[in-house]
Amino acid sequence: MQPLEPKPDRFEVVAVASSAGGIHGLVTLLGTLGAEFPVPILAVQHLDPRHRTVIAEVLGRRTDLDVKLAEDHERTRPGTVYIAPPDRHLLVRPGGLLTLTDSEVVHFVRPSADLLFESVAGAYGPQAIACVLTGTGRDGAMGVNAVKSRGGTVIVQDPGTAEFRGMPDAAVGTGSVDFVLPLEEIAAVISGLVEIKRQ
Repeated sequence: MQPLEPKPDRFEVVAVASSAGGIHGLVTLLGTLGAEFPVPILAVQHLDPRHRTVIAEVLGRRTDLDVKLAEDHERTRPGTVYIAPPDRHLLVRPGGLLTLTDSEVVHFVRPSADLLFESVAGAYGPQAIACVLTGTGRDGAMGVNAVKSRGGTVIVQDPGTAEFRGMPDAAVGTGSVDFVLPLEEIAAVISGLVEIKRQ
């Protein structure tokens, strides 16, 4: 049997990338989304691998969504946020199957937003939303191109409102961005896109 082609009339996943200043960005974004949010959210936040991370607990106290560190070979569920563990790349395969790898760093970082976005583009095509928040460096820019080239939708925090504008600037500079928004407006746009596509 041939695999079914994705239906481009509905979104199936949201992938988010952030680095410096990103905890505040993720709290603002996720805190506005309700527990009934109909798709999974995959997140890369650059973390110091030398310390045990409490990011899932911190974010989980500020949103109605379930928040957890992603596990290898786990299948995604709607309304759940999967955070890449420190020092592991987070990838997704068709059907929402997560994979963690400790392959080479990309642009000096692991986890890499580029690798997450590229895997999301390959697995979901036009059903993917990618979002870049505050952060230093260029991580996410190559992945944004991948998502856009497969028909997905790209949202970037307005660099002028970002605590650190490196990642948003790099993403906007690709020319592959659909929305450039203040942080406080991103959740409403994501919710609108997901809900409109499902009506």
